[in-house]
Amino acid sequence: MSKVAVVFWTGTGNTLAMAEAVAAGAREKGAEVVTFGPADFTKEKVNEFDAIAFGCPAMGAEVLEEFEFEPMFSDVEKSLQGKKIAIFGSFGWGDGLWMRDWEDRCRLAGANLVSEGLMANGMPGDSEIAECKSLGAMLL
Repeated sequence: MSKVAVVFWTGTGNTLAMAEAVAAGAREKGAEVVTFGPADFTKEKVNEFDAIAFGCPAMGAEVLEEFEFEPMFSDVEKSLQGKKIAIFGSFGWGDGLWMRDWEDRCRLAGANLVSEGLMANGMPGDSEIAECKSLGAMLL
């Protein structure tokens, strides 16, 4: 059985809804899924999982959340070489620059992105939830 981590930060609940759908998609494919907040996930945990989904909304000038998520991701990104990962998050302004920058960071770290970063403008609707479930399934 594959083991998948879903690591996310949410401020308004939008990214939480996405994370729950990603986890559901992986579970439906038979994975064991463990969810984490950024304070509970470390680079030492990376090798405990076959795949990892990271979720974070756009903040400020289209950046990752700066106080919890960014420090955690900066710490773990050097451990993502060859790891199957997915990234997702919500936004309310801009054009997705934070997601493109995040994708670039993942590629530079040598991570195996299963898909382009998945974005929802505000609260994810039914189609975005379905995309999140598909993203979770891609991790297997």
